[in-house]
Amino acid sequence: MTKLKIVIQITMPDARSRSQAMALAAKANGVSSIGVTGDLKDRLEVVGEGIDIICLVSCLRKKLCHAEILKVEEVKPEEKKKEEKKPEEPKPCGCPGPCLCAGGYWQPPVPMVLCEPEPPAGACHIM
Repeated sequence: MTKLKIVIQITMPDARSRSQAMALAAKANGVSSIGVTGDLKDRLEVVGEGIDIICLVSCLRKKLCHAEILKVEEVKPEEKKKEEKKPEEPKPCGCPGPCLCAGGYWQPPVPMVLCEPEPPAGACHIM
């Protein structure tokens, strides 16, 4: 099945009628998205697969009076552009002196030793 985009013009003077129209369209089989469009907010845009357009418009006419199909078009799937992957260039190493990381050798970092004088006996160790 192909995905269709249907634009229906409906008399929707207030927010309540817009919400009724969207609720009716949401109940239809195959609907994936709904939106109210147009300058006067008088168009209902329905997107989905396998939608019975005639049944949808008939239900809208029964509940909301005037409904007219303006446009039915096929939605083309978005084509993703394949980006060419460039080989990653080796990043410069942060090793001092000659770099042994690139050759598969790894030097462990030198442990840091802090020399602190021992506190005098009887001094408070909490602080």
